[in-house]
Amino acid sequence: MTTTTIAAPAAARKRLSTWEFWGRAFVVPYLLIFLIFVLYPVGYGLWLARSPASYVKLFDDPIFFRTAINTVVFLVVAINVKMVIALFLSGFFLHTRWWIKVLSVIFILPWAVPSIPTILSVRFMLNPEWGVINQTIFRLTGLDGPNWLNDPTLALGFSMLMHIWKSLPFWTLILLAGRMAIPADQYEAASVDGATTWQKFKYITWPSMKGLYLTSTLLSTIWTLGDFNSVYLLTGGGPADLTHVLATLGIRYLRLDQIELSMAAIVVTLPLVLPIVYFMMKRLSK
Repeated sequence: MTTTTIAAPAAARKRLSTWEFWGRAFVVPYLLIFLIFVLYPVGYGLWLARSPASYVKLFDDPIFFRTAINTVVFLVVAINVKMVIALFLSGFFLHTRWWIKVLSVIFILPWAVPSIPTILSVRFMLNPEWGVINQTIFRLTGLDGPNWLNDPTLALGFSMLMHIWKSLPFWTLILLAGRMAIPADQYEAASVDGATTWQKFKYITWPSMKGLYLTSTLLSTIWTLGDFNSVYLLTGGGPADLTHVLATLGIRYLRLDQIELSMAAIVVTLPLVLPIVYFMMKRLSK
């Protein structure tokens, strides 16, 4: 009598448990949202900006050249001024006096409130005819105040001030957290040795915080490059499109129904953003 043996499959198909099934089912909507609202817009934008003729036309536009200069000035001035002030304010708010705690709550308000009403209120204050600045300062002397936002240099300067005013509390809190992580016994030992305040900062605070400061500066550069509100809400890119930055230039082309140029104006920032992102992630991975 011949006996036939049926071999079992090499790898039996594993059945999903109820928790695994519903876990994967709930992930699907998030994947669809990521695909529709993130990957598709980015891919479609890159596809629109694929033509070399768009970049040739973009580089031939004198507004783009002025915008590139404005962007570099905005990044260099606003980021460095903001981070240096945040570094020293973090030392000020480290004190435990009660009035400093009250002041810290007031200080964080510009970052906490929405951008649109705050920046538009500053724009109204700078109005040359009925703005509160000209009304309270210059009308008392019988003189007409300047048209603050009609001068490209002043308008771009006020845009940088708005960016610094709006984002300074956030970076101050980040650096304050870094200061609080430094052991207090190091400062106590330095005081016993007769170290001055500057020597404590130079030999204790800065060596402990320079990594955090550099990482924060890189991250701030990426965010500042995409800052749309500070310029567009205050100046609208004017006067005569002379205060645009790369974050607002795309809107100008969209209003002119030049979608390819709008996408190209965004894509040209990638050679600057990607190395910064790579360097920052490489530092964080250590």
